[in-house]
Amino acid sequence: MIGCVLVGKKIKSEQSFIKGTVIMTSSLLMVKFMGILFRIFVTGMIGPTGATYFTVAYEIYNPLFALATAGLPIAISRMVSASVARGKYQDVKRIHKISIPIFLFTGSVGFTLMVIGAFTIPKLPFINVPGAVYSVLALSPTIFFACLMSIYRGYYQGLKNMTPTATSEVIEASFKFFLGYVSSYAIIMFGMNEYATNGTVFGKACETKEIAEATVMPFASAGAILGISIGAAAGFIFLFLYNKIKGDHITEENLNSSPAPQSSKSIAKTLIFTALPIGIGAIIMNVAGLIDTTLILHRIQHIMETRPEELLSIYGDKISKTVVESKDGVHGFLMGCYSFTLPLMMLVPAITQAFGIVALPSVTRAWTLNDKNKLKKSIETVIRMTMLVTIPVGVIISALGPVILSVIYSRRPEAVSIASGIIPILGIATIFMATSTPICSMLQAVGRIDLPVKLITVGLIIKITVNYLLVGIPKINIQGAGIGTLVGYSFVLIVAMFMLCKETRIIPDFKNTVLKPIIASVFCGIASYSSIGIMSHFFSNIIALFISGILSLFIYIVSLFVLGAVKRADLQMLPKGGAIIKFLEKMHLLN
Repeated sequence: MIGCVLVGKKIKSEQSFIKGTVIMTSSLLMVKFMGILFRIFVTGMIGPTGATYFTVAYEIYNPLFALATAGLPIAISRMVSASVARGKYQDVKRIHKISIPIFLFTGSVGFTLMVIGAFTIPKLPFINVPGAVYSVLALSPTIFFACLMSIYRGYYQGLKNMTPTATSEVIEASFKFFLGYVSSYAIIMFGMNEYATNGTVFGKACETKEIAEATVMPFASAGAILGISIGAAAGFIFLFLYNKIKGDHITEENLNSSPAPQSSKSIAKTLIFTALPIGIGAIIMNVAGLIDTTLILHRIQHIMETRPEELLSIYGDKISKTVVESKDGVHGFLMGCYSFTLPLMMLVPAITQAFGIVALPSVTRAWTLNDKNKLKKSIETVIRMTMLVTIPVGVIISALGPVILSVIYSRRPEAVSIASGIIPILGIATIFMATSTPICSMLQAVGRIDLPVKLITVGLIIKITVNYLLVGIPKINIQGAGIGTLVGYSFVLIVAMFMLCKETRIIPDFKNTVLKPIIASVFCGIASYSSIGIMSHFFSNIIALFISGILSLFIYIVSLFVLGAVKRADLQMLPKGGAIIKFLEKMHLLN
């Protein structure tokens, strides 16, 4: 019969979509939050130059990991899911079996390339951050264990069992957070105690305490990153044991009712061709990140070689003589100051990434059924919910960011004073960056899987170009990196929104979804700027931040209800949404 497929009995462990989404979203937010705290604590401890070692290591790791996996986990998930839907359980088993040697090979190659890169890339003239060697080496095992985890994560996701992936991510993040911080702290204490006792750090004589700190920081950064590698190993061990103990719940009955499997060659060919476009996009984006970091470092080096007086006169005593004369130099220090702002930038995209996960199925369903009314409602709800979060948080980061940095990095006042000039621009850039994520997810949902990769690639090229031009100007220098981010992601969001409207032939109600949140956020921003200025005169920074934050949030919420920007559909998406709606109805704040 036309349209029929062979479907076996459902696997016992298969989860409903809603349950799977809740599990993945909860773990994603937890992992992102722990990652932000880890970055804050570690960068505050190892300082700006140490943070640059950290950043360089990750910029080398990311493209190599993208190359090693090349979209294979997603391809495995799709192929397994398709095979299960057709009752081809023998194919499912064969896909898993084929993936093991592939990931063992790519993981080993990635690990080897990263070890080689550790001794070459940080020392290249246009990067010139030799202290990052130890951090890159410490991170190299991560690529091997990450590939091994991909064997199981893609497989179980395809079986609609999100628990193994979610649990392994939490385990990985927990080890990273606790062991990374403890290792880094222990190395710093050991090195500085040796200096206090003998005037040396790891056997090397140091004339001043500042030189001693500079000597210990490459090892402290490597210690923090070692926690990441151990976390990846712990995540793999959990997945391996989970698979051995609980298995995949594919029964003998499933296998006996399944048709004969495809050949290994055929499966491998499909796997590669499915993974290729996804992998290329991931590689492009990660390579662009490495190029961006490299060019920023290079442009600041160029200023120091040609017009150092202009740059140093801007910062005065914020950049010490020891930093200027060190082998990692002013470029490493300023890049580290920029890195101080990244945890705040990561906060909003972590939330909207979850929105993208939730948005995909509802938009896909409406698009597949050609239900224009439901599609329009789904798109408007996603845009409104995203704007309700991203715009005010971005505005608050811009307004309160300098004070927030002074609180979380209180031991690094010089770096904070430099980073404080970058954060207002990045706060606004965060709005565009975070909002583009669910918009791109909706483009994928309506069948344009290729568009997000193309748009982000062009956006990154714009970002890199603007960064290159602006960072090379002494009066702008590292501040240009924030402007480049703003311009690049503005392009991504605006064009993605335009293409979504074009592909769906739907024009969302921009008055309710965009304009009203912007107006409410303006009032929120005014409250933030004015209140922090007043409160700082009477209270400590922490108390002033707390009062300003509560006041800004109150003004924002009141403005939303006055403008009628909050809808029932928005509240129903929240935890305990029904109870919130009933309370607001009693308060006559919601019709």
